[in-house]
Amino acid sequence: MKLNFNAEVNVALDAGRPVVALESTIISHGLPYPENLAVARQLEDTVREEGATPATIAVIGGEVQIGLDEDSLMRLAAAGGNIRKLSRRDLPQILALGGDGATTVAATMILAEKAGIRVFATGGIGGVHRGAENSLDISADLPELAQTSVAVVSAGPKAILDIALTLEVLETSGVPVIGYQTNDMPAFWSRQSGHQLDDRVDTPAQIARIMAMKWQSRLDGGVLVANPVPAEHEIPADDINGFIDAALKAADDEGITGKAVTPFLLDHIRRMTDGRSLATNMALVVNNARLAAKIACAYAELA
Repeated sequence: MKLNFNAEVNVALDAGRPVVALESTIISHGLPYPENLAVARQLEDTVREEGATPATIAVIGGEVQIGLDEDSLMRLAAAGGNIRKLSRRDLPQILALGGDGATTVAATMILAEKAGIRVFATGGIGGVHRGAENSLDISADLPELAQTSVAVVSAGPKAILDIALTLEVLETSGVPVIGYQTNDMPAFWSRQSGHQLDDRVDTPAQIARIMAMKWQSRLDGGVLVANPVPAEHEIPADDINGFIDAALKAADDEGITGKAVTPFLLDHIRRMTDGRSLATNMALVVNNARLAAKIACAYAELA
């Protein structure tokens, strides 16, 4: 697999400077245009402000791009969702046959690890969907966290998921889940889910030391950092849960399945909350990028 690095990322990696991976599905499927393009730029600027180099990852014209130029960002942002979402299973096809693809959490982790990037910022991870005992709908993000050695900074599992079962799968898979300045697993739009975490840290340097110890001990696999949305942007669980239930019912009524479920639910909730959920989503992903950059800087100091 050939990796194409833009000049900024290439220089940073060669010099051993901190780099933060950013996904591209948030651009193509997670946010509407033009907010998606603005957030893509803001994420990269936020990482730079904290002393690290951003590496937004995607497949453009059948080639892996580690770091995107302005034309590629616009290409993803303006696609209107008409672009393939890439997880582990999709990479061979898109690379062999060509085309554009936006990387999910799982695919971004794979390509970041191959590029030598150890820290990745996203919004929320996928997990066990509600009703998975019947649908068997479990995100590929979870097995990827079990096997791919990248630290993922997120605002917890998306609140549309079954968070209790998601935590059970992460525990079974041996994935450390580290609360950043929290003892409670955040739930994307909400700072608390009601599910307690076993491990809490209060500084990026502590997270960097956990990463180093895990991988130096040859314990392969990811580290999940749970970073709550800033309090001023939170939608409390009591406020959002009714909208989630209504969105889930709408998806069921319309027969939405597979990879289409999450974008459908997020868009439905955005419309029901008059854009409040979108504003929170944008705030939390920027917050995650800022923390990821700080962790990447701390990790680089340990090398």
